[in-house]
Amino acid sequence: MVILGISAYFHDSAAALLRDGVIVAAAQEERFTRVKHDARFPAQALRYCLREAGVTLADVDHVVFFEKPFLKFERLLETYLAFAPRGFASFATAMPIWLRDKLFQKKLIADELAAIAAVPDPAGFGGSRLGLEALAPDAGKASRQSLDRPPPDRIFALKNPIAFSEHHLSHAASAFYPSPFERALVLTMDGVGEWATTTAAIGDGNTLNILREMHFPHSLGLLYSAFTTYCGFRVNSGEYKLMGLAPYGQPRFLDQIREQLIDLKADGSFRLNLDYFDYCTGLSMTNARFHALFGGQPRAPEAPIEARHLDLAASIQKLTEEIVLRLATSLRRETGERHLCLAGGVALNCVANGRLLREAGFEQIWIQPAAGDAGGALGAALAHWHRAQGAPRGAIGPGGDGMAGAFLGPHYDDDLIAQTLDRLGAVYVRLQDNDLLDRAAADLADGQAMGWFQGRAEYGPRALGNRSILADPRRSDTQSVLNLKVKFRESFRPFAPAVLAERAGEYFDLDADSPYMLLVAPVREDLRRPVDAQCTGLDRLKQIRSSIPAVTHVDYSARVQTVRADSNARFHALLSRFHQLTGCAALVNTSFNVRGEPVVGSPEDAFRCFMGTHLDRLAIGNFYLLKSEQPAALASNYAHLLPAD
Repeated sequence: MVILGISAYFHDSAAALLRDGVIVAAAQEERFTRVKHDARFPAQALRYCLREAGVTLADVDHVVFFEKPFLKFERLLETYLAFAPRGFASFATAMPIWLRDKLFQKKLIADELAAIAAVPDPAGFGGSRLGLEALAPDAGKASRQSLDRPPPDRIFALKNPIAFSEHHLSHAASAFYPSPFERALVLTMDGVGEWATTTAAIGDGNTLNILREMHFPHSLGLLYSAFTTYCGFRVNSGEYKLMGLAPYGQPRFLDQIREQLIDLKADGSFRLNLDYFDYCTGLSMTNARFHALFGGQPRAPEAPIEARHLDLAASIQKLTEEIVLRLATSLRRETGERHLCLAGGVALNCVANGRLLREAGFEQIWIQPAAGDAGGALGAALAHWHRAQGAPRGAIGPGGDGMAGAFLGPHYDDDLIAQTLDRLGAVYVRLQDNDLLDRAAADLADGQAMGWFQGRAEYGPRALGNRSILADPRRSDTQSVLNLKVKFRESFRPFAPAVLAERAGEYFDLDADSPYMLLVAPVREDLRRPVDAQCTGLDRLKQIRSSIPAVTHVDYSARVQTVRADSNARFHALLSRFHQLTGCAALVNTSFNVRGEPVVGSPEDAFRCFMGTHLDRLAIGNFYLLKSEQPAALASNYAHLLPAD
């Protein structure tokens, strides 16, 4: 049985495909279209999933969408009515879109599928695994343009009607069913689905039953997003930045938030004071009362970061951790469950996850690597397979769960990579596996920053060693160089270490695997260095805090990825080579992209990012490229992408 899961029309649209319950493929649309957080129907991601499975749409038994649009529409209407006459501008903006498109999503999805079936796949079925643009650069464009025309006559028929899961059920299913646990508590926290904002469920075998929910407008995700946008970052993408900014500040606004914005109960449930927020009725997250409480208007995106922004970030981060801990701890006591699964956007708050692991009393925690809405596509398919079809759960795969290390995206073989590099005029050498690993490790040890493009792409927001930028964590200048000259992003943002799992305890106080870079742990005391306690704010960035300064945040923490040979043999081998050369078993690992762009999807994307940044090396498949050896004429073609020094 082939089941196709789809998430779309809000942000981070994606497709996922199961064959007899096994996850064959999953990918976000942004990796193909190069539109960050692309919300459109995942036409190219869907084509990829079909290609990877070697099937056509006619072979798909069930198509499942990740949420129920009628329930969401009900929530919108009831909210507007409850606050009327406030919110008319927002109502007038939203309703035409819903009445024209979103309310009739079953037909919309069917028409999108018909358009895909009407356009032959340029890559062909059963061939090498690759993205659409690899063989025909305009193929993705043709597919997308076909969706802008009136839908063609149906040339295929779905075996079964399109099914709809509920948003939080999709999240919960994505967390429990691939987890290594036979039974677990499942906690989903995000902005809002249809009505639910926080959901507790119990997974047992192939069953997944909701215990209780918190409903809109009382939402931890929306509360965090309100502070995200107030501090000048974008909702649904800037929350990482706020979390990274928090350790630079002091939580001096915490009492004000508790007294004015939230009524928090001992069990972690809460109600928000809606007098301070505008997301129910307006076109923004916060209002004038919120701004007055915290000292002024929202920060403009490129304006300087002030001390109060640091303290606001610290305050809301601390409150978020407290709420998550209260929720999980009270549910553990109530249910007696020993294992915890997490999904939803709040589950990407790896600082809170680290505290859950250390303080909530669970034996083990497992977090869906695609915890946001992209993961809803996978969860919808899994929920249908296990709940609607009654199928049992399968065996645990490599890496200790059902996610195949989250390496579920496109793969490019060396012949296709060579074709791309030759077409672009790149200068490269082709190396045997061992030679590539030796040379890459030596260059990293010599301080070179490297693009690393190997194997199948990751599913979810984190680069886990296949679409990564790598560097030496021992160098004190690595963080600033990567942020300013490679990633082109804010200098305060920390970098994560990838470490050999068998040696993680030598660097971090972490008594668990963290394969998906979703747990923050303290750097060991014996690796730390003293700093000037009088230094405050962003000036603390300049301090060397440990023997691995590039991955040690200002509070002596690190967002750790543990790497095992059975889940990513090639990346594990590179780390091992680097350890043999340097005595250090960790590397800086950050996503292979620049600010404002998705993680690279194809070899051409990788080469463009390599040439348009100050990266020194590119290892792509078995090909090795040096920036200094690229033709001057070719380099000039990408010079406009480089920021001024």
